[in-house]
Parts: sequence; C-alpha cells; structure tokens
Amino acid sequence: MTDPDSSAAIIWKQKPLWWVAIAGACIIAGIINYDGLVSMEDMWSRSEEYGYGYIIPLISLFLIWQHKDELEQIEFAGSYTGILVILFALLMTFVGKLGSVFTLIQYSFVLLLAGIALSVTGWRGMKIVWVPFLLLFFMIPLPAFLYSNLSNQLQLISSELGVWFIRLFDISVYLEGNVIDLGNYKLQVVEACSGLRYLFPLASLSFIAAYFFKGSVWKKLVIFISCIPITIFMNSFRIGVIGILVEFGGNEQAKGFLHYFEGWVIFMACMAILVMEMWVLANIPRRGHRLSDVFALEIPEKTPEDAQVVYRSIPRSFIVASAILIISLVVFSGFEVRKEITPERVTFNTFPSQIEGWEGNPDKLESVFIDALKFDDYILAEYRNKENENVNFYIAYYASQHAGQSAHSPRSCLPGGGWVIEALSQNVIDGVFVNNKPLLVNRVLIKKGDYTQLVYYWFQQRGRIITNEYMVKWYLFWDALTRNRTDGALVRLTALIGPGEDVADADARLTSFAKDVAPVLDDYIPD
Repeated sequence: MTDPDSSAAIIWKQKPLWWVAIAGACIIAGIINYDGLVSMEDMWSRSEEYGYGYIIPLISLFLIWQHKDELEQIEFAGSYTGILVILFALLMTFVGKLGSVFTLIQYSFVLLLAGIALSVTGWRGMKIVWVPFLLLFFMIPLPAFLYSNLSNQLQLISSELGVWFIRLFDISVYLEGNVIDLGNYKLQVVEACSGLRYLFPLASLSFIAAYFFKGSVWKKLVIFISCIPITIFMNSFRIGVIGILVEFGGNEQAKGFLHYFEGWVIFMACMAILVMEMWVLANIPRRGHRLSDVFALEIPEKTPEDAQVVYRSIPRSFIVASAILIISLVVFSGFEVRKEITPERVTFNTFPSQIEGWEGNPDKLESVFIDALKFDDYILAEYRNKENENVNFYIAYYASQHAGQSAHSPRSCLPGGGWVIEALSQNVIDGVFVNNKPLLVNRVLIKKGDYTQLVYYWFQQRGRIITNEYMVKWYLFWDALTRNRTDGALVRLTALIGPGEDVADADARLTSFAKDVAPVLDDYIPD
C-alpha cells in the first residue's frame, strides 16, 4: 500500500475480488437458511399482511447506499464480534432445522448478514449501517400464535370503535363480540378486518420515516409507535363507514370492489396522517418549519476528483467468518429439515353418537370458521343424557401446528363471540383420567346478555394435558425438536346454565360427560 498524499482526501475502495468474497458469504448464508427463506417468501406471496416483504431488502440496500460517502472515509478494520454473531445465528439455524421452526431460521438469516457485515466493517462501520439491518427484521412474519392473539385483540377493539362511529349517525346497531348487528345485516369483523394488513406495512413505513426524520429521539419514537393507534383508529373508521353504507345503500356495500377499494383508501389515509404527524412534530417547539427541513431523502456526495484512493484489504475476521460459513454449508448440506411425523389416528367421522348414557346429535361449523381455524379434522356435536341435560362437545385436531395452523384458545376466541368471561380457573376433575393422568381443565364461566354457560377446555397434545396457552407453544417447540411431532387437539365441553340451575349443576354435568368421553378420545387424539 502506498502512502496517501496528506494534502488530498483519503477514499477507501474495494477491488472486485473483495465484492465477490462478500457476495459469496451472503449467498452461503442464504443457502444454509434456504428452507426458512422459501417459507418466508411463501407467506409474502399468499398473505396481504406480509406482501410488502418483497421491497424491504431493496429499501435496506438503498439505506446502506445512502451512507456510501461516509463508509468511503473509514478503513474497515473488521471485528471478531461478528464471528460470535455468526456462531449464534448458526446455532439458531441448527435448532430451527431440527425442530422445523422456520421463524428461527428466518431470524438467523438476518443475524448472519449482520455478522458478516460486522466481521467486514468492524464497529465503526456497523454504527453507520445498523438501522438498515434492523429494518430487515420487519420482513419476517410473526409466529402463528402471536399473530392469532394480536389479531383477536385488534378485532375486538376495531369492532367496538366501529360501532361507536356508526352510532354517531343515529343508526341502531348492536355489538356481539366481533359481530355488528345492523338489524337487516350482520357485519362480521373477521381476521382479515383486524387491521393487521395495515399495521405491518405501516409499522415498516413508520420505522423508515422515523429513521429519516431529523429530530430528537422522542420524536422518532412517537413517529414509530404512532403506527399502532393510527392503524386501529383508521381500521375502525373503515368498519364504521361500511356499516353506514350498508344501512343506507344496501347489503352489497359490505363486499365486492367497494370493500377492497375502501381498504386501499384507508391505507393511503394512514400514510397521510403519518405525514401530517411529522409536520406537527417538525413545528414543535417553534412553528415555521417545513417538513422538508426535517425529512428528506439524501443522496450521498460524489467522491472528490482529487481524492487519494486507497484499496481495502480483506479483514482477517471476515476470512475466519467465511471459513466458518463454508464449513457450516458442508455440515448443513447433509442435514435436511426432518419430515414431521404424523401419527395414525381414527377420524372424527366415526366418533360414536352414543357414549354410555349420552346420545349425540352432530353439527357442522360454518365455512368462515373452518377457514379461520385451519384444523385438519373436527367434531361438533350436542350430547344429551336421559335427564335431558345437554353438553356441547367440540374438538379441533391439527396434524401439524407449524405454518399458521394451531389450536385457538377459547380464552381468546370467546370474547369475539360476545361472551364476557366472569371467572377463569384451572381445576382437576375428580375421577377423570386421560392417558392415565388426572384431567386438568380450564374452567371458564361466561355470560352474554341473559345467557350463562360453563366451559371446560384443555389442550390434549402428544400425551400431555395442558391448560396454559404459553406452555402449549413451548411443548410444540420441544416436541418438534425431540420427537419430530407437533400434532394435537383442543377439547372443549360447554354446558348452558338454564332457568332454575346453578353453576354446580353445570359442573356436575360436564364432569359426568368428561368421565364418559375421556376413554374414547385415545383413538382420535394420539398420545
């Protein structure tokens, strides 16, 4: 390396071989995590909530390119911390492949890219481009159970605010969970109307806007966090508008082109509110600022013509990182994602209609619920004993609970049907055994208007009886890792508390039915 002219600016550049090495490392990282990337792209293509994922990598590259002039002014020393990040990411990949947990593999890929960058640029360079790498996490779909819980909560909030807006126009409307009853039409706020298809892309957009905003940290945080209330309010407004249009324009206003057009308009309105918010923040504490003063897409300055060009050498930390990636590629090339074991079982269409002293009358779920629950098999029936006491019996079975298909907790779903949870506890049912273990259930007392019901439910998963929803997710991961299985079922028993009855009568009825039906479940829910 020649000594640079002290009178000229020093610009650091890379030879073509340097770029080939970087590209090769990134390609190896992609090959190692190929299964997770394919799963992620599949979610982008079939879910409107994640369709924006295609442009996130391009935006990240643009944000890095914006700092081209800054990066040219520093020598890349590399950092061995990047190797530690790579090793941790490879461990995540190993666990993800072993348990077929694609979310872990996807997060691992982003960490691998960050580790490669850190091993090349060192901390000085990484401080300049860490935000574009952080943005890449926004392209990764949420785990199914987090998505489901978030969707359920947003549906309830949007329904309540939507009804409030409808009532502002003196329209008679009744809300029952996620169902808005307009009298001549029932508008159901389903999962697709939860607002997540606005929230996820708007969250990414808000993050980028906060990054470009030239202001204090608290203003940047406000811009980013505000995507949540903006989404909730505007989605509720959209639901309210649909309800008003149905009232004055007919039922066809709730579906078809107008429905989707309203969704597009609402998202554009969300963006307009975000821009307005930034203008307001730009004028705090003093007015007179233009938005362009604090928000602009800057282009990197051109390299001075008289600059002294010095070519970078490849850091040793990157050479070590590349060697680790090559070795990992060889190791993982013989490591395929294990095919999940799906145990044999008897389908519910052969479930007995007579169980001890109970006679069942089968029922069917509406297609909208079947599409939302995504189970592989189910049974819904009303069983009656000789005393004309009824128990509603429902089981949803999942052969695999990986790709967005998992048992939905009644604790999350019941409020969507308009039921208010009055009491919730975990109880051991005396004298009832499942898989030779005492039956532990979630005991839920629910009310809706004048109706009161008692519900027993539990998750029967691969020989375990589980009542805690979060433990269900842990055992899904653990059993996928150690047993290569994620099958399981949700079992729910419901008793309506009729006139002259009390909760104790419903407890006795459910206990009696549970005792009779438990031995029958073994053939239908594998242990």
